[in-house]
Amino acid sequence: MKGLPAIICCVIASAACARGADEWLDHLDESLAWSAAHDQVRARISGALDLEGYVFSQPVPGLVHDEGNALFNPRLSLFLDAQLGARVYLFAQSRLDRGFDPGEGSTQWRLDEYALRVSPWSDGRFNLQLGKFATVVGNWVARHQSWDNPFITAPLAYENLTGIFDATAAGSISALLRWAHVGPALPGSEYFDQYRVPIVWGPSYASGAAMSGVLGRFDYAGEIKNTSLSSRPGVWDIGHTQWQHPTFSARVGYRPDESWYWGVSASTGSYLLANAQPTLAPHTTLDRYRETVWAQDVAYAWHHVQFWAEAYEASFQIPRVGRAETVSYYLEMKYKFTAQLAGALRWNQQLYGNLADGTGGLVRWGRTVWRIDVAPSYRFSAHTELKLQYSLQSGGIGPRDHSELLATQFVLRF
Repeated sequence: MKGLPAIICCVIASAACARGADEWLDHLDESLAWSAAHDQVRARISGALDLEGYVFSQPVPGLVHDEGNALFNPRLSLFLDAQLGARVYLFAQSRLDRGFDPGEGSTQWRLDEYALRVSPWSDGRFNLQLGKFATVVGNWVARHQSWDNPFITAPLAYENLTGIFDATAAGSISALLRWAHVGPALPGSEYFDQYRVPIVWGPSYASGAAMSGVLGRFDYAGEIKNTSLSSRPGVWDIGHTQWQHPTFSARVGYRPDESWYWGVSASTGSYLLANAQPTLAPHTTLDRYRETVWAQDVAYAWHHVQFWAEAYEASFQIPRVGRAETVSYYLEMKYKFTAQLAGALRWNQQLYGNLADGTGGLVRWGRTVWRIDVAPSYRFSAHTELKLQYSLQSGGIGPRDHSELLATQFVLRF
């Protein structure tokens, strides 16, 4: 963890420099908005500069990619919001960083989201959306951007790599157990990480169409996407998987009063990529082997306290192995001590079901994981925020029983 002081000093110095730039940022906000035709056509560009630093023990928990023990990960995000009259809305998000997940690759520009939304009625009862955008499942996705997320990392369900591969199907239960590191670590098994997938890969910016709306105290959303919730960022573009094996997802939310918000979600779709076809039994298709997800979520807010929770029950149908089931949940609370100082605490856990071991017995196909995240934050102004995070994880992938992560993030939004 000896690289952390230098990273923290760099991030805090950036925060101190940006703190005096609020007036300039206010003027920048005004200059990035445009309107015409008596305000019938409006557009606005906004953005966020995230300076992130990570120090960790190996194996790295979550979706941080680095073979060492420290990583500096700057990111620039730009957002376009455009309104055409009262019925048509267009949005897009592009990012300059080292890959969708921290340290994944070389620095590059990338278009993560783009969508066109049409609202035929002014009361919001029905909206139709086409493009590449975040999934409707769960409640974390709605607050996953750095300014809205009390933490630097995602909950466990969105980043914990399981023993499921998407590029090939396990030929036996013993192969699945090797991929999941159940039992002693094998030479070269650390290279399996590049093939594993979680239950949901971050906000899942897959391509497709969605409908949504609000009906009294209820809201609903449904989507058809080109790939499953567990799919990796490299296949979210429509050109990679097209529409041969679509995924269907839906969510219904209920708000009984101003404090509480409840939701249930479901999703089903093939999690295997096209290049996994040769590993299937003859005359079978990828559609037979699906990821099926049921999820429940709740949110609560009262004065200085905010609370969120989600539970995911997921199953993966694996050729020649059977149905591999896993459950992941988290409980998250944020408390605002003052208008600027806040603290957040999150408990995460993932558990795995049993599969027949081929000898008449049962074996658990993954190692139980728990993780606790602690994150204080301080908002200097409406444009700048500094966050710290400490995470301790037990179980999961790799030969160590525990892994630790220290992270800091400075966010400048405009």
